Amino acid sequence: MNYRKLGKTGLDVSEIGFGAWGIGKTMWIGASDSESLAALRHAIDLGLNFIDTALAYGDGHSEKLVGEAVRASGKRVYIATKVPPKNKRWPARPGIGIEEAFPRDYVVESTETSLRNLGVEQIDVQQLHVWNPEWLASDEWRRALEDLKTSGKVKAVGISINDHQPDSALGIIETGLIDTVQVIYNIFDQTPASSLFPACVKHGVGVIVRVPFDEGALTGRITEATVFPEGDFRNHYFRDDRKKQVEERVKAIAADTGLASVTDVANLAMRYCLSEAAVSTVIPGMRSMSSVDGNVRASDNGPLDAAQLETLRKHAWDRNFYG
Repeated sequence: MNYRKLGKTGLDVSEIGFGAWGIGKTMWIGASDSESLAALRHAIDLGLNFIDTALAYGDGHSEKLVGEAVRASGKRVYIATKVPPKNKRWPARPGIGIEEAFPRDYVVESTETSLRNLGVEQIDVQQLHVWNPEWLASDEWRRALEDLKTSGKVKAVGISINDHQPDSALGIIETGLIDTVQVIYNIFDQTPASSLFPACVKHGVGVIVRVPFDEGALTGRITEATVFPEGDFRNHYFRDDRKKQVEERVKAIAADTGLASVTDVANLAMRYCLSEAAVSTVIPGMRSMSSVDGNVRASDNGPLDAAQLETLRKHAWDRNFYG
């Protein structure tokens, strides 16, 4: 496992982190707590020291599993979590004030709930789960985040950027008041590399990359015939003919890069993210020990070369399946 600086936080984090949305058993169907805990423990044993969860993942269930695994490990593992918007609106909508999403007292109360769920005295990175650039001039988020750091409840603060809207964070990065941003970045969505990443480097802001596999599309395992469990959010994400579109595009990536199998695209997708110097850590979802092994292997394989990156840049895909 390789490690990188998380911006100006002073933390050295594993470049492969653990995305803990799926283990919360909300929207992702099929996770078992025993398997999730085994995956967490295995990841920590392999040197992973950064886990990203959220209070909204199973109404705290993910946080409780993460806390159990971290405490049992006896190792220094950094935990990032998130305050859900009070109005329960994902993503943040234009025209809705911050007082409806993140009033100061609510942010503090949610953080205290997460501390209890995790069983720790301090959260390493606390994030607002959505962000609206219209909130930039408000004192509400500034006071809330400042109070959390001053009280010692959190070490660092950041935001999770709305799906496919990386430039919406440029203003808050300029304030110098946040330590991290979390953003979608993968072979299909390459937009953060244009403006967001340079801004993060300039201001010492750590970058947490989520959805490196585009919710599974870039694993090479989704075909037109794939069936997801009833109630799984991927039924919506990959609705209509989207599975066919994905299958065709992943086959094109494999062909253009000379891969023997479409399933080899997964390793390529992780290495693509890790090839960006601005990225601090990548947090794929992991619900099994085998997925942990595959993701950690990408760190061992190292970044892609210039020719591979140039080929993959041609596979950017402008669309939003969340909408």
